Amino acid sequence: MRTGARITVGLVAAALLGGAGFGAYRLVEDVGDVGRQAAPGRTGPPSADEVERTAREFLAAWAKGDAEGAAMLTDNPQAASAALTGYREEAGVGKVTFRQGAAAGAQVPFTVTADVAFKNRHSTWTYTSSLGVVRGRTSGRPVVDWRPTVLHPGLAHGETLRTGPGKSAEIKAVDRSGRELDPQEFPSLTAVLPELRKRFGEKTGGREAVEVRAEPADGTAGRTLHVVDKGLPATLRTTLDARVQRAAEEAVARRDEASVVAVRPSTGEILAVADTGARRAGFNAALLGRTAPGSTLKTVTAAMLLEKGAAHPSQPLPCPEYATYGKQFHNVENGEDPGATFARDFAASCNTAFVSLAGKVADGDLGAEAREVFGVGMDNWQTGVTTFDGRIPDGAGAEKAAAMIGQGRVQMNPLTMASVTATVKDGTFRQPRLVDPEAAGLRLARAARPLPAPVAAELRRMMRLTAVAGTGRTAMAGLDGDVGAKTGSAEIDGQDRPNGWFTAYRNDVAAAAVVPRGGHGGDSAGPVVAAVLRAG
Repeated sequence: MRTGARITVGLVAAALLGGAGFGAYRLVEDVGDVGRQAAPGRTGPPSADEVERTAREFLAAWAKGDAEGAAMLTDNPQAASAALTGYREEAGVGKVTFRQGAAAGAQVPFTVTADVAFKNRHSTWTYTSSLGVVRGRTSGRPVVDWRPTVLHPGLAHGETLRTGPGKSAEIKAVDRSGRELDPQEFPSLTAVLPELRKRFGEKTGGREAVEVRAEPADGTAGRTLHVVDKGLPATLRTTLDARVQRAAEEAVARRDEASVVAVRPSTGEILAVADTGARRAGFNAALLGRTAPGSTLKTVTAAMLLEKGAAHPSQPLPCPEYATYGKQFHNVENGEDPGATFARDFAASCNTAFVSLAGKVADGDLGAEAREVFGVGMDNWQTGVTTFDGRIPDGAGAEKAAAMIGQGRVQMNPLTMASVTATVKDGTFRQPRLVDPEAAGLRLARAARPLPAPVAAELRRMMRLTAVAGTGRTAMAGLDGDVGAKTGSAEIDGQDRPNGWFTAYRNDVAAAAVVPRGGHGGDSAGPVVAAVLRAG
């Protein structure tokens, strides 16, 4: 055969067994009969003609898909046949051609051009390999010294060539305006973004890669030898706002522990999620936390009381130092205001005034208000990631009174409290979400009814009073526009200081934050929320 000649044709394809490397000359035991015998007793290295002819015949059989015929031209037909058959069936090689090079002693280099296919993905794979020719010990005939590297120089003993899906398509998460969200820049999203990618990656238009790999016998992921299709990166658009997210990240970073969530009241879109714990342990308390929200829950309680006619903003309602309903309750710092109105009690976050109204409502009224108007406690939110959606259990006596001021068995987090505040601002519960519900196939939770318009207007006036003249005035100072706020200090068993809570809105952004052991919410969580509102 002429040097550089091309051998063409056939379906062929691959798995692999054997060692690597070639000796210049060795005798082997014959295995099988290929119908071509050397002279009996012939010894010594194969001649140049024998080397060239054996290589040519072997490559020709391989090219036309005759795995058995090619295998019988080797010193290990069983291993060669399995590997050459696998080359076609496992590696997905269809047509394969060879360009045989000039032999160097018993070694023959050759170039492989293989058409590889996996489902509807195709590519041309070109690589170089080589084979050695040795003489059979008994027959003296020249045969190919079978080794894994004949099939591909990157194969090792026990490895198989296999074509299939490579790593999943890279999914780039972007904010609402298309800016990429990098966990290095936004560490609170370290767990959030992977969960979004896992859930919705297939719906983003991306395509996984297809690779030819050298796979070990134990089935573990092997080395990539050829990329059939590198795949198509997908883009997952979220509702997050990079500017608001950065402000949230910076705000919680100033505290040892803090969590905050921002929501757009008119749509329910989540604009930011930040939590210091998510950076350390992966648990995002902003979305998954379960803790008493303190007086921030008085937004829900006030809505219930206003709806039931149990209170009115201008109604005189003294704020005593202590009040008893099943047990004795007190105000933070034991303050009092004998001449207060209901609106002033709300703005000053008076616990005892709210407790004094417990007897005017039924035991299940607060939980019903939370579920039917604010969407809290329904356990059916589909935000795009795993969340805890709040719980306000029914209770009687002291339990009911404690729930009215956000204590006892009430469990909330910044996500649910931001949603409550957004509902007050908009008048209608719009379930928070991180992705487009239609594109992601989410079934959004819906509340049974909106907040009655007169009640919503009264509640917004009370929240504005809190923001400009009540316990939220320091944190909200300098924020213009349509504003409202509510502070909270939640006492937790075993803690020397209460958790500080703050929730507020400014125009079409609502946010809520908690600072564990932060003390007064206006001082600890207030600046966190204010920073987020300022960015929004």
